[in-house]
Amino acid sequence: MRKPQVIEDQEHERVFERVAAVDVAKASGMVCIRTPNPSRPGARHSTVWEVPAAMNAVLALADRLVAGGIEMVTLESTADYWRIWYYVLEGAGLAVQLVTASQARNLPGRPKTDRLDAMWLARLTEMGLLRPSFVPPAPVRVLRDYARARTHLVQDRTRCWQRLEKLLEGALIKVSAVASKLTTVSAQDMIKAMIGGQRDPHTLAGLARGRMKAKHDALAGALTRMERPMAAWALARPRRRAMRWWRSPRKVAVPAAPVAAWPR
Repeated sequence: MRKPQVIEDQEHERVFERVAAVDVAKASGMVCIRTPNPSRPGARHSTVWEVPAAMNAVLALADRLVAGGIEMVTLESTADYWRIWYYVLEGAGLAVQLVTASQARNLPGRPKTDRLDAMWLARLTEMGLLRPSFVPPAPVRVLRDYARARTHLVQDRTRCWQRLEKLLEGALIKVSAVASKLTTVSAQDMIKAMIGGQRDPHTLAGLARGRMKAKHDALAGALTRMERPMAAWALARPRRRAMRWWRSPRKVAVPAAPVAAWPR
């Protein structure tokens, strides 16, 4: 039988001497700083106050934390409200970690207030008991924002084309069954002519260009419809938005500076 192994209890070992924590809300954050008590050796004390979630206030907080020699700042990830705190404090040269609400959960039975939550978060920080969430470095965040913006533009553009096709189908116009895409120049000329009041199917089919001219009869049949009321703006608005965004995703360019600053 093996001899039992004795493991020293390190529950009360502090990892950081001077820490700060922010319980983040939409309009403000409750800040708690835990530092050694200068009047009582070996003891510690907490300083808690509320800071508005505004640039000047957070910048002033960053200066105070830097001057106080804070080693680690913990933020609780609440929606997207943590971003101003994280970016500003990180930019001031402070070590910042982001934790989820489940990591910073208070003990059952204890009253839950913003002040107590900030104090509890600071206690967990100084003990090193929190597992931070991954936040990519600033250059990667810039590239990610551009990639997400382009993705959203493509999605919005697709929704506009789908809405335009649905409006055409509702007006009994089957041009999308003959033309390969509504984005072709021929299809766009026909839609613009319809918005302008043209109703003759052969005149509309005569606007075809290139290889589309060989489909004149099919286009005339697809553009022949029963007369039913439909406002021109119902077609014009999604078409304008779709055409405006048709080239937008191709024009979203990433600046050279963030690419050059990519960590290697």
